[in-house]
Amino acid sequence: MVTQNWLYDAILYVYALSLLFYFSDFMDANRRAKRIGTGLLIFVWVLQTLFLLLRMISHFELESISRFEYWLVFSWLIVTISIVVSRFINIEFFVFLVNVIGFAVLALNLYSNPGETTSLELWHVTRDLLYVHISLVLCAYAALIIGAIFSGMYLFMHRQLKDKQWSRFVRRLPSLSSMENYTYRMVLIGLPLLAMSLSVAVTSLLVEGHEALLLDWKVLSSFAALLLYIVYMLQRTVWRRPGPEAARVNLLACMVLIINLFTNSISSFH
Repeated sequence: MVTQNWLYDAILYVYALSLLFYFSDFMDANRRAKRIGTGLLIFVWVLQTLFLLLRMISHFELESISRFEYWLVFSWLIVTISIVVSRFINIEFFVFLVNVIGFAVLALNLYSNPGETTSLELWHVTRDLLYVHISLVLCAYAALIIGAIFSGMYLFMHRQLKDKQWSRFVRRLPSLSSMENYTYRMVLIGLPLLAMSLSVAVTSLLVEGHEALLLDWKVLSSFAALLLYIVYMLQRTVWRRPGPEAARVNLLACMVLIINLFTNSISSFH
C-alpha cells in the first residue's frame, strides 16, 4: 500500500533526525538536543506502532510470516526498551547506541521483500507453538543485545579507568557496578526467554517428527549461545569472576547469537 510505504519512509526520516539530536547530546551534553531527540523518538514509536497495526490488518496471514515483519517487530522492541530506559535511567550513551542498532535494522529491512513470506507448512500442526517461539526469541534477542551493549560500555570504561584516562565521556557514563548490574538484569530476562523459545522449537520439531532437524546449524548455534549465557550467569553468581571476564563471555555469547541471526541461508528449514 502507498500509505504504508510513505509511513515507513517517514519513520526512517524522523528516526534519523532523532539520532542526530541524540548524537549532539552525546558529543556535547546538550540538554535541549536530548529533549528534542527524546520527543522525536517517542513519535517514531507511535509511527512504528501504527505501521505495525496497518501491516497486521492488511498483510499478516496466519499461514505465512514475512522476514520484513519479523525485523519490524524487533526494531519496535528496541525503540520501546530505549524509551523506557531513558524515562527511568539517565544513560544517554546507551539510548544512543541501542537506537543506532534499531535504526540500522529498520533501514536494512528495506532490502527485505515485504511480500516474500515463509510458508509454515512444516509447522502446520504446531503453528501456534511457532508463534510463541518467535515472540519469545524476539524478546530474548532484544534483552540480550541490550545486555551486550552494557557489557561493551563496561569494558570501555574499565579500560579507560585502568589507563587513567578520565575524559568527559567517562564522567557521563554510569559506574562500573551499575553497568554490571544492568547487564546482569538483561541477561536474567533474556536467558529464560531464549531457553523457553528453544524448548518450544524443539517440542515443535519432535511433535512434527523432524528429529533430524535438531542437528541443524541454527539449532546447534542457538544452544551454543544458550550455554555461553549460562556460563556468564555462573561466573556472575557462583564463581564470582572479575567483571571484565564476565563481560567478555557475555559479548562472546551475543556474537554467537548475532552470527546465528544472519546465517539463515545455511539452515535447512529457517
